[in-house]
Amino acid sequence: VQLQASGGGLVQAGGSLRLSCAASGRTFSSYVIAWFRQAPGKEREFVAAIGWSSATHYVDSVKGRFTISRDNAKNTVYLQMNSLKPEDTAVYYCAAGRDMASIVGLYGSWGQGTLVTVSS
Repeated sequence: VQLQASGGGLVQAGGSLRLSCAASGRTFSSYVIAWFRQAPGKEREFVAAIGWSSATHYVDSVKGRFTISRDNAKNTVYLQMNSLKPEDTAVYYCAAGRDMASIVGLYGSWGQGTLVTVSS
């Protein structure tokens, strides 16, 4: 499966953005799709994931602020980000895998990343 992330931009603290991850391939609905992020000088970290049944998993730092969802008819996963903080600033990547996991190495397909910048 090939992935393309979009929707990043510059937003003030407290604002919102919605990221999209568009996928190609007829088996999209069977994949777990996750969002990771990587801030300058830091390792890539897990943000959220959604399974084929729409079960979700979030890192603690975004719970209650971010919502991951999927539209299998459009082969797209979304990440709605509300109440953004400067520490959310990073390049956000979407990834496809077979297991609901927070480990980078378990995801075999990656999008190109989209930059989110949150100003204070």
